[in-house]
Amino acid sequence: MAHDPEQQPAEELDAAAVRTWSSLALAALGRSRTDIDAINVYPVADADTGTNLYLTAESADRALTGAFARTAPGVTDGTAPDTAATSLPEAVRAYAHGALIGARGNSGTILAQLLRGIADVLGAGPAGPAPGPLLAQALTRAAEEAYQAVAHPVEGTMLTVAGAAARAAQAAPGTAADVARAAYDGARAALAETPGQLAALGKAGVVDAGGCGLVAVLGALWQALSGQEPEPEPVQGPAVPVERVPEPCAQEEGGPAYEVVYLLEAAEEAVDRLRTALDGLGDSLVVVGGDGLWNVHVHVDDPGAAVEAGVEAGRPYRIRITHFGDERRRASAPRAQRAVVAVVHGEGLAELCGEAGATTVPARAGEPPAVADLLDAIRRAHAREVVLLPGGAELRAVAGAAAEQARADGVRVAVIPTRSAVQGLAALAVHDPEAGFDEDVVAMTAAAGATRYGELAVAERQSFTSAGICQAGDVLGLIDGDVAVIGAGLSETAEAVLERMLGSGGELVTLVLGPEAPDTLAVRLEAYVQQRHLAVDTVTYSGGRHSAPLLIGVE
Repeated sequence: MAHDPEQQPAEELDAAAVRTWSSLALAALGRSRTDIDAINVYPVADADTGTNLYLTAESADRALTGAFARTAPGVTDGTAPDTAATSLPEAVRAYAHGALIGARGNSGTILAQLLRGIADVLGAGPAGPAPGPLLAQALTRAAEEAYQAVAHPVEGTMLTVAGAAARAAQAAPGTAADVARAAYDGARAALAETPGQLAALGKAGVVDAGGCGLVAVLGALWQALSGQEPEPEPVQGPAVPVERVPEPCAQEEGGPAYEVVYLLEAAEEAVDRLRTALDGLGDSLVVVGGDGLWNVHVHVDDPGAAVEAGVEAGRPYRIRITHFGDERRRASAPRAQRAVVAVVHGEGLAELCGEAGATTVPARAGEPPAVADLLDAIRRAHAREVVLLPGGAELRAVAGAAAEQARADGVRVAVIPTRSAVQGLAALAVHDPEAGFDEDVVAMTAAAGATRYGELAVAERQSFTSAGICQAGDVLGLIDGDVAVIGAGLSETAEAVLERMLGSGGELVTLVLGPEAPDTLAVRLEAYVQQRHLAVDTVTYSGGRHSAPLLIGVE
């Protein structure tokens, strides 16, 4: 992030201190991620708690940075905007919202609700800095809401650590920095006691992994307010890495086999019914959020039923289903040498890229994948080397962030700046896993760069474009991302786009038809190319649901 956390201590919590807290918390979780993963034994020993907390904090930090940028729209040079333009309520609400939409796993979901509880207090307060008593109240509300979000709270976990931090904060007089220090110390003391509270931890000889991450977050809060850095090893107690033998599935441990996570747009009354329904399907149920947007996490044996329950409650999206056995087998299996990860719009394109050997990440209009989604796909590819195809200019920053995190895990990653699915198809066509990594990347980059791309879209409202004024319902023909043609129908506009694209030459036209395109469109366009450009070949694919009406590639 552009923000530099090195600044004078705030003593009281204001918007600038929240931003510093976020940066420091993300850095602290990044440093301790591997160690926290290693002590993850409860509720499922899948060695991902540190990673989930880091990805949740990363999403929160990204949202917070965006909030500061929106309140200082004149900043265009990449520097950090003036923090004075953002109020404390705006900052904490953005921070909590980012954690909610990016929460990962059981621990990340609880962290999101803790931040939500803080925002419920500070977000409703004055715009000025929060004094110590108000911060203590916020930490108390955070712990209360986290307990309420978990269907069956268990002591000796992250919840216990949060509760202890809140009690210590309430008992501390003084500034917000004093309260943060008390919360941090209370959390550390509670964390050291967790092996004696939860049998799974005591048996393994470790402290709770989620609580360990929460201690890091609270230490970052104290550092942001006081300017003093926590001890290099802030977590005391018997935390040591645990050697685990991968097992075929979670069912052999007596637990459900699948983790189901999704965001849900629904009314609070419907979510109450959803909690009851999901509680009867499995365990580790955590539902966090509010104001119509929720993050749902549950472990079940029937993932379809868990998703159907979400459909009955409202609109679930960003649905992720993970089979614990698959994750364990993947972790224990030897890595492939090289893999390709591609972001795709459309089920047909996903199938096409999958057949070509790529690990795919679905993307829909208005729902672009996050850093965590790309990082998940890189891990699923389970290779030493990964070529990442973002499929859109707007996703290059996200792809770069995912690649950076994967490199920290020891994976060699190259991002090819594909700006359209047809460029990704061109890159996949020349992919050679037997070639050297650099040679393969150069060839794929060259193939993508040599492919001009076009797209048809339907205007939603009147607007000014580079080709003139369009009206709602007009068909827009885009070439290399800019509107070049405004037409009344798909066929006529597609022909005009093709003629312009082939005007500078080409040997191969790729057509990807979306669900709105009539069956006759492909036949008409193939005939059009054949009649006017005899030396040009044409290939046609179905984009499937969630793809654009028509994508065009010219190589």
